[in-house]
Amino acid sequence: MTTPPPAGGPSGAPAGGPRAVPPRPPHPPRPPKIHEPQLYTPGDGMLAWLPFRPTIRIRLTLLYGGMFLMAGVVLLLVMYFFVRQAFQDVPPPTFRFQPDLINVNGRDQTSQQFNQQLIQSQAATTNVALNTLLRKSLTVLVCLAVIAFAAGYAMAGRVLRPLGRITRTAREVASSDLHRRIELDGPDDELKELADTFDDMLDRLDRSFDSQRRFVANASHELRTPLAINRTLLEVQLSDPGASADLQQLGKTLLATNERSEQLVEGLLLLARSDNELLDRRPVELSEVATRALEQIRPEAERREVKLRPTLALTTVSGNGVLLERIALNLVQNAVRYNSPDGWVEISTHEVPGGGGELVVSNTGPIVPGYELEHIFEPFRRVKGADRTRSDKGVGLGLSIVRSVVRAHGGVIEATPRAGGGLTMRVRIPGA
Repeated sequence: MTTPPPAGGPSGAPAGGPRAVPPRPPHPPRPPKIHEPQLYTPGDGMLAWLPFRPTIRIRLTLLYGGMFLMAGVVLLLVMYFFVRQAFQDVPPPTFRFQPDLINVNGRDQTSQQFNQQLIQSQAATTNVALNTLLRKSLTVLVCLAVIAFAAGYAMAGRVLRPLGRITRTAREVASSDLHRRIELDGPDDELKELADTFDDMLDRLDRSFDSQRRFVANASHELRTPLAINRTLLEVQLSDPGASADLQQLGKTLLATNERSEQLVEGLLLLARSDNELLDRRPVELSEVATRALEQIRPEAERREVKLRPTLALTTVSGNGVLLERIALNLVQNAVRYNSPDGWVEISTHEVPGGGGELVVSNTGPIVPGYELEHIFEPFRRVKGADRTRSDKGVGLGLSIVRSVVRAHGGVIEATPRAGGGLTMRVRIPGA
């Protein structure tokens, strides 16, 4: 039995082996535009002991303050050493008395005893002076270190101000505003060079997206025109009172199919115009989307003798209804077309913690090797040895479309193998 391709038709590959690795998109989905603060988790670096995130400004502040503190400590030690050496280099005076005895504080002392007491008194005075000098110098050094850290923090903020401007502009560009530029003024240093390079990159991206938008506008006309002609011809035929009942039924079916194609083209063009990110979002009932997909695939499932097992719970998400229906339809078509006789397909919807909804499609079917499972989201990929001449299973774009639409909604998609064959596809879409 030939293993079916993993990315066929409008839905891609359905099955994977029990040892297959769940695929991960090569590029993560775009984060929401609202940047929520994240809790800092200490790492393994030199500043892991800090209770807060060590930003560049904090690092520069610690560098400035630490260098000043080290220089102050070295200066203090050198000064202490030289002052102490100066005291030691000055010999104390000696005295001789006539007669040999002298009364000092009520005690008779010889000249030698008096000189020895004078040396001890001078040494004690020197120690007291050095200790006072060291204590006051340390106090001044601590105060100057605090001032140095504060001044370093202010200086670092001033130096890194252009970098903050670059970051803010990058965030605005990430929100689909490619017309913004940094236009950094100031000295011709590394930061200005970085800003100018970033502006040049934005210019190239802006031109590229303008070219893409022009292409989408032209493709929109080329795609809408034949569909509009087909709709007109079908409506004219249906308006003929002499048409037979079978012809009327066929015309209505073709008209409904043409209408679905028009809606799909509109949704895909909307996706392209939005730079692969939906800007116009509305609340969509995920269970209703799954129901419509099941209605469209039910005749094919009966023809292939595949049972459909829906378990749909009310779940509201935010997005485009036509594109979300395409997600469900592609996944269900994939599960039906790459199934085994007397197999089944389970489709369920439910809410997820934190808001949003999840669409889960599980199916029986043949086993796809694990090394192929991670590539099923790539376009035009098929399992080695699969029949490439058959067209009833599509051209290998299904799961690629699904992944693109999921990313446009800010969601994620995962594929995990089932024991004995088949796949479980999980699609999570943010809530309204």
